[in-house]
Amino acid sequence: AMKFLGGLIQRVKGQDPTRLAVLVGVMGGPSEWAGLSDVICINRYWGWYTNVGDLSTALKYFSGEMDMLHKKFNKPVLITEFGADAIEGMHASEDEIYSEEYQVKLIKSFLDVADTKDYVVGMHVWNFADFRTGQSLMRVGGMNLKGVFTQDRKPKMAAHYLRSRWSNE
Repeated sequence: AMKFLGGLIQRVKGQDPTRLAVLVGVMGGPSEWAGLSDVICINRYWGWYTNVGDLSTALKYFSGEMDMLHKKFNKPVLITEFGADAIEGMHASEDEIYSEEYQVKLIKSFLDVADTKDYVVGMHVWNFADFRTGQSLMRVGGMNLKGVFTQDRKPKMAAHYLRSRWSNE
């Protein structure tokens, strides 16, 4: 895989050496793959697909992994996906997965951890809006509910949180 992916990166650089060449490392993928990129790009779902509902442990893994990748490769880190599903209108007073409160708490926590790392160059909350996908035990009603907006573009609590965070409200 390293030879194949390295060859793809070299081919891209041969076509246009002025552009960044990246591949996105999925959770559980070898860190060496991410190291081939000009920027370390990773999709991370600590606290959602792993450490479900356990944000304190999830954030330790998230922080430690970013530190390890940056130290190992000395490259900027871009979090290309992170988030948690939330069912519109589901609320909970405790950290309960699928609640809008849990989605906000996870997003806020990830952003707060990244803010402490000067090598993190950006993050992308997954996703803008809920969308239909294949049926599975992980997909309530065949939907990916990680959107900060519903499928019909109504804002969830996470959309309001992000607006306030980025507009200093």
